[in-house]
Amino acid sequence: MSSRIIVTGAAGFIGSNLVKGLNQRGYTEIIAVDNLKNSSKFHNLTDLTICDYVDKTVFYEAFSKGHYGDVEAIFHQGACSDTMEHDGQYMLANNYATSKALLDRCAVTGTRLLYASSAATYGGSTSFREEAEFEKPLNVYGYSKLLFDQVVRQAEPRLKTQVAGFRYFNVYGPREQHKGRMASVAFHNFNQYMAEGHVRLFGEYEGYAAGQQLRDFVFIDDVVAVNLWFFDHPDKSGVFNLGSGRAQPFNDVAHSVVNAVRHNQGLSPLSLEEMVQGNILHYIPFPDALRGKYQSFTQADISRLRAVGCDHVFADVNAGVTRYVADLLANRAA
Repeated sequence: MSSRIIVTGAAGFIGSNLVKGLNQRGYTEIIAVDNLKNSSKFHNLTDLTICDYVDKTVFYEAFSKGHYGDVEAIFHQGACSDTMEHDGQYMLANNYATSKALLDRCAVTGTRLLYASSAATYGGSTSFREEAEFEKPLNVYGYSKLLFDQVVRQAEPRLKTQVAGFRYFNVYGPREQHKGRMASVAFHNFNQYMAEGHVRLFGEYEGYAAGQQLRDFVFIDDVVAVNLWFFDHPDKSGVFNLGSGRAQPFNDVAHSVVNAVRHNQGLSPLSLEEMVQGNILHYIPFPDALRGKYQSFTQADISRLRAVGCDHVFADVNAGVTRYVADLLANRAA
């Protein structure tokens, strides 16, 4: 397949999985764009096939000048995703201005733009539907994503090419090991359990019992599948939630992680109660630093995704986490 595709944030978690998904379909004419200041991210690219690598500091201006020829589509995943970053000027330059430059150029060339938005756009909301009344970001990261979504909505009626944004919920899965504290709960639960024989979760908060805060956890393979569904349907544009549509408690993640490891060790599964009684799962006081800045409940409303015809079936926590733990154990053995 000779179609040229660009993936920004290609060495990152979602970007590298998208490159893998494209490779599996036979696409190799892929220009990977990233910033390897955190050099450990290179591991995410070693088993993938790309035709070029470009540093993000030169890419955006070069693309705006037409340096990369005829490009069919850009999967734009590059961003500062650190929700604790307080430098708003940096955040908007990194997340908004670069995205706007891509949109402006794609509007001229007809290149399709499939980009990463975020569930952080909803912030303090209790409803998660792609409408202005529910968009209440709690940090400048969420605002940087919302600002670009707003620009896309205004531009969409006059655009002659596909522009689709995906509000990722709590994504977990392989190739996130470089993210440090920003990696998924499943990743941290696994490493705690392997190192210490137990898993720590937050205790009671905002009326939610210990470990019962709810999030929409979505497995990376499902995120890739939905991106590729839109790639296959160039007539579908807009801003869409990308979550499972199913809120599950943090307890479910820890429970699935521990039992997946136990299964690998030839041990029988334990109930959640048995894990708590055996001190395999224990709860820590909710941190003061997160009070008032923490989403105790998220659940993607995926009716808009379904309305455009995307009928992808999402893995639940147990299915996704079990597959993820198998990958983590395999990498550890290697």
